[in-house]
Amino acid sequence: MLLTPKDEKEDNDFFESDEEIPEVRVKRPKKPSYRPDDPNYWDQEESEWEHLKPRPRLAMWLWIGGVVVLIALIIGCWFRYFSPYVDDAIQFGYVENIERRGTVFKTFEGVLIPYKELMDTTRIYSRDFIFTAVDEKVATRLKRAQISAEPVRVGYRKYHATLPWRGASKIVVTSVDSVNPDKILPPEFAPHR
Repeated sequence: MLLTPKDEKEDNDFFESDEEIPEVRVKRPKKPSYRPDDPNYWDQEESEWEHLKPRPRLAMWLWIGGVVVLIALIIGCWFRYFSPYVDDAIQFGYVENIERRGTVFKTFEGVLIPYKELMDTTRIYSRDFIFTAVDEKVATRLKRAQISAEPVRVGYRKYHATLPWRGASKIVVTSVDSVNPDKILPPEFAPHR
């Protein structure tokens, strides 16, 4: 179908009208990005703001590095504060003292005189077994053993570091049993009854 002068609209003359012609945006071609090993890299102009543009690879590696450091810190804190490095250990001796201590967190702290330190005649007495009772039930049994001057066998865990709510000692006593002194001492040191 051919256009005739009747079909053409005469009032739409873009050159003489006040209406603006919509601009057509033309995409500029993207500048090629060269790597430092390309000779053209050194010939291109450097923008004064180029150094402020974030590097996607650098940001990704920083994020990955941050996650790795955070995971390492969590694992390190777990092993340092929450995972015992000695578990289910046993000590024999007499309870010298058991008391409840603490300003904010009240814990039961105690001292045990170990049998091996009492019976060793070749070395000078070196140390007491300082511990924290795991709960009030264990502390009550330790207090009874202290009052009756009976020897006890304590099961304990040893941690790398202390926590305020766990007590002031790295050693935490988890179980207490009374012991017959005739069975734990060598025959020459056993009490005669």
